[in-house]
Amino acid sequence: MTVSDRLISLDVFRGMTIAAMILVNFPGSWESVYSPLEHAEWAGTTPADYIFPFFLFIVGISVTLSFGKQLQNGRTREQIIKKSVVRALKLFGIGLALRLLPTLDFSRFELPGVLQRISLVFLACAALYLYTGWRTQLVVGFLILIVYRLMLILIPVPGFGAGVLEPGMNLTNWIDKMVFPPALINERGYDSEGILSTFPAIATGISGMLAGKMLLQQPDRKRLVQQLVIAGVVLLAAGYCWGLYFPVIKKIWTSSFLLITSGWAFLFFGLLFWMIEIKKWTLGTRPWIIFGSNAIAIYVLADVFETFFILTGIRDNTVLWMQNTGIYLKTASLLWAIFSVFVCWMAGWILYRQKIYVKL
Repeated sequence: MTVSDRLISLDVFRGMTIAAMILVNFPGSWESVYSPLEHAEWAGTTPADYIFPFFLFIVGISVTLSFGKQLQNGRTREQIIKKSVVRALKLFGIGLALRLLPTLDFSRFELPGVLQRISLVFLACAALYLYTGWRTQLVVGFLILIVYRLMLILIPVPGFGAGVLEPGMNLTNWIDKMVFPPALINERGYDSEGILSTFPAIATGISGMLAGKMLLQQPDRKRLVQQLVIAGVVLLAAGYCWGLYFPVIKKIWTSSFLLITSGWAFLFFGLLFWMIEIKKWTLGTRPWIIFGSNAIAIYVLADVFETFFILTGIRDNTVLWMQNTGIYLKTASLLWAIFSVFVCWMAGWILYRQKIYVKL
């Protein structure tokens, strides 16, 4: 394919990921959630743990395709990187603002966050794409993988020693405690989007960039799917084998977690590419395209809507009403999450119909 081609499969992948984020992030009751929609308490993974890495993988693909098109159209590297810095700052700032919802209570203000991490991964991928080649990007990703592993097992943490990966006792969590005031770290004593673990998250973005490189270099679409599948299988094999010795932990984005989630991202994107771009099975893709066309805007709106529903009591009263009608609490919580997804889709549909595409 060329940089000017529009990939419906990528839009669908992005839309599915954003919809899944909303489904997981906005249950009717945090105390009553079906286990697949909960993140793993620590080691291991649930389906919910794959959503964020998938989105960062998509960020990497998008950087490769978008920046390649911009360079082809005559924009300079300096112009693109300046715009990228501004966009990253906007995302980071919006992420900080969303952390204060729904009560605007600054005592619970936390510096790390999902949008903040997305902004940092995006900026790192932008710089790597503009000023390095794919071989250098591959080396950087590999070095992050290895160095992060060595740091966690070799550098001693005061009071706990080296090689400890338990909650609050590992190097990643300790650095956050040293850098951020206690008021900025949540009640668990650590944050899932902390400083050191952002580096392997950047490597997840790099894996997406390499997938984007495959898209641009391989003109044979069937061969491309084969390459995506092979890459996915290799990463999964490496990740699961490494996971026997280095636990798979999302909350500190361990190297084994990085490999496994990137492997599944390659496979899932390969499946979507085969179904949509090759087999032309596009029936039912429109809802996901609507989500994907304004992904970040819809994600932000989800927080705004939920704030309104909480402050007005609509969420709690609706869940209570469902309970009183005999609906199991976890089911009521799930139904509210589905309702949240639908409300966000309606907002996205209005933007899509009006051809409004919010570019931060």
